[in-house]
Amino acid sequence: MSRDEDRAGQAPLLDLREVDEKQVSVVGGKAAHLGALSRIDGIRVPAGFCVTTAAFRRIMAQTPSMGDRLDQLSRLSADEREAIRTLSAEIRRSVEETLIPGDLAAAITDALDRFGEQAAYAVRSSATAEDTPTASFAGQQDTYLNVVGPEAILRHVSRCWASLFTERAVIYRLRNGIDHRTVQMAVVVQQMVFSDAAGILFTADPVTGNRTVATVDASFGLGEALVSGLVNPDVFTVRDGEVVAGTVAAKQRAVTALPGGGTREVAIEAQRQEQPALTQAQVLRLVQLGRRIEAHFGRPQDIEWCLVDDDFQIVQSRPITTLFPIPAADDQENHVYLSVGHQQMMTDAMRPLGLSMWQLTAIAVMLEAGGRLFVDATRLLASPTSRAGFLEMVGKSDPLMRDALQTLLDRPDFIPTLPDGGGPARLTTGGASTSIETDPAIVTELIERSRASIAALRRDIATVTGTALFDFLLEAFKEHKRVLGDPLNMQAIMAGMEATWWLNDRLHEWLGEKNAADTLTLSAPGNVTSEMGLALLDVADVIRPYPEVVAFLQDVAHDDFLDELPKVAGGAEARAAIKAYLDRYGMRCVGEIDITRPRWSERPSTLVPVLLDNVKLFEPGAARRRFEQGQQRARQQAQEVLTRLRALPDGQQKADETARMIDRVRAFIGYREYPKYDIISRYFIYKQALLAEAERLVRAGVLAETEDVFYLTFQEFHEVVRTHRVDDELIRRRREEFLSYQALTPPRVLTSDGEAITGAYRRDDLPAGALAGMPVSAGTVEGRARVILDMAQADLEAGDILVTAHTDPSWTPLFVGIAGLVTEVGGLMTHGAVIAREYGLPAVVSVLDATRLIRDGQRIRVHGSDGYVEILS
Repeated sequence: MSRDEDRAGQAPLLDLREVDEKQVSVVGGKAAHLGALSRIDGIRVPAGFCVTTAAFRRIMAQTPSMGDRLDQLSRLSADEREAIRTLSAEIRRSVEETLIPGDLAAAITDALDRFGEQAAYAVRSSATAEDTPTASFAGQQDTYLNVVGPEAILRHVSRCWASLFTERAVIYRLRNGIDHRTVQMAVVVQQMVFSDAAGILFTADPVTGNRTVATVDASFGLGEALVSGLVNPDVFTVRDGEVVAGTVAAKQRAVTALPGGGTREVAIEAQRQEQPALTQAQVLRLVQLGRRIEAHFGRPQDIEWCLVDDDFQIVQSRPITTLFPIPAADDQENHVYLSVGHQQMMTDAMRPLGLSMWQLTAIAVMLEAGGRLFVDATRLLASPTSRAGFLEMVGKSDPLMRDALQTLLDRPDFIPTLPDGGGPARLTTGGASTSIETDPAIVTELIERSRASIAALRRDIATVTGTALFDFLLEAFKEHKRVLGDPLNMQAIMAGMEATWWLNDRLHEWLGEKNAADTLTLSAPGNVTSEMGLALLDVADVIRPYPEVVAFLQDVAHDDFLDELPKVAGGAEARAAIKAYLDRYGMRCVGEIDITRPRWSERPSTLVPVLLDNVKLFEPGAARRRFEQGQQRARQQAQEVLTRLRALPDGQQKADETARMIDRVRAFIGYREYPKYDIISRYFIYKQALLAEAERLVRAGVLAETEDVFYLTFQEFHEVVRTHRVDDELIRRRREEFLSYQALTPPRVLTSDGEAITGAYRRDDLPAGALAGMPVSAGTVEGRARVILDMAQADLEAGDILVTAHTDPSWTPLFVGIAGLVTEVGGLMTHGAVIAREYGLPAVVSVLDATRLIRDGQRIRVHGSDGYVEILS
């Protein structure tokens, strides 16, 4: 901090023209933005001053029992509404009753003299955590309009300080992980603007995110009428310097200022109610001012404006924090980005190390935005030779994504059509797999190659440290991609998938069977993910005979429980079984594509609730019986299908073709899960080596804690190891960004204009109120919905239907204890769908907002063959 900044930090008052964005800690977000706005050429901001956070700290120090109350507040959760309401009211009352010191009161009164003591002012809260790029805090603290006289000003300054502890502000901080003690309150005192019209300008569409579109909301009088919801405003949409849409509302009331202070609602005369609050020329001029403000701050803005005598004054500007960021591009062309997370069943935000590791090990080029990864599909969509096949592949994976892409393609000119040969000549949707024989030995060979490669990696990395580790890993990533990109690997994957599609299409055409492959693939051999779920049933068989072990596991609270387990009867046997399971599957976890997520081997307590459910819900030998029953059902279905086919015209030929495809799908479909197992196995080896390096940096005093490296990219981590120097401010900023990204919902399809395009199911064959989705595993089941967002919180009973956002392989142990599956994300060949079919669970995926629309405990019916969910109670 410079000497001038230090002086500013101690000053109780600062003129708005003296502050800018660098002084948020002194004047808060609102005042910092107002000060910056006042420096922008052509932007008018009402004059005023700021009572700084130095004054707030004095008041907090003088308020009785403040420290104890803040401690109590920090211990509450956001759901403890009544306790928050009571405690926050006590804090506000104490702050308002604390006398403002005489020297501070005199400084405020002296500042008012510049404008006249009886002039009218707006007194506005300006918290240090509001109006930042990561948290707007919009509406969380208080603003008071048309405050007149020094005594009233001082009283309302105290109210602004107290408003840091409104119930809504406290809950907002708790939900966003913000420490109450780290947020301080400044207060803006500005000359009151008595506006003819007022409203809000968004320099990007706040609904779709489109950065080329601006929207203006406008009403008569003071802006309070609009902000408080008193009136429906006029709404104008502007694109490329033109008003492209406008709705003029009947504005029956307005808020105006009273002569002696305060405001009131007034009726607008009937002949004026449906007149526009702004002319089109004024709308365009306002948007031009907004673009100038947006350019200054470098991101889309939410701007409050007032119109006085055809002159716009800006009274607030904050970043629009709900917009999803756009991947960086090195040109000005239109681009279409597809979410990788929707393909990988992990739409959560990832930390920088996780993002960069996936980028370095993925075969496709991946772009980062908002803590997520995207691929640029523009060229595939632009080329007629690749578009149709690409859309077909996307539709099998995620029908909503396909619909979103079609919506975009239906618009003229956004995606230019390249001449034939201008894009990829052919998308691999098949063809390559036709040369592969239906030979289970191919899968055996691929798995042996994978195991040998991973064993070599584990052996060779063991002795490499320091900067040499990073050089080693860059070479290891080449081997990683070579194994994944092995033509035989891709052929085996595609062979199983194409055989599934062939069986579904032909048997529907010939026999009217929907999703016939679902039963034909039950208990397919070699599926490492379904084996993982069944293997945990075997662990439960070891534990079940020992009541003391079960009791011990019910009280597990820490991840070191395996060390204590042998102290109880049967504990040694239980520990050996759990350790053997972790040796084979301990590299897995929820969100496993992010290397920074804790693995089961690192946090074994995650598995305990599922293990206890298995002990409770199943009899001994359940894993073997379940697998054998699946095999038997698949054999019976195959025999039935072939018998029915032989009765058709050309029936023997149809039956012979189908028999070959059944053999093919059972030979290869299980392998569909193995490449992911290979990837995650390698990731755990990479992670263990990188964490060992981080621990060395902690011991050397370079890092405060090992997990600091999660907020560095792989390249940045390498540089820290090389120099033994780290940018602590960068890590702090990345932590804050990650928290903000966690609150964002990634779109399936995102354009370079920032527009998030949501697909839809265009179906008219559903019962009233049914939730549409994609059918991925046949059958119909009715049961209790268990809406579970955290696998560790699962508490299942027999017959429950799992409803969740998305599942990756780590959720498989839950699948053995449920009767059906509903997810918000997924496709025909994603992991949840594959395992649901393996276990014979009716499943519907890609159900928009399923976890919000279905309440935990409701009775639902899942139509796994037709792709919809009914809510019964």
